[in-house]
Amino acid sequence: MTAEISGERLAQLKNTFASIDTDGDGYISEAELKNHFPDLPAEALGAMSQEADSDQDGRYSFEEFIRAVS
Repeated sequence: MTAEISGERLAQLKNTFASIDTDGDGYISEAELKNHFPDLPAEALGAMSQEADSDQDGRYSFEEFIRAVS
């Protein structure tokens, strides 16, 4: 997946991911999403969870994040 993205775009995505992943554990939790996007409706979070959280562990890895935003 990441091979299809330019180096510049990949760097931007890594920076964005890191800014949302405030505890630095390598995953974005739903709480971190809510903190970063306080006006995001609950329906959007639910839809993202169903679409992007491919392993349904309640958090988003960098690969899942790339798939969701690309």
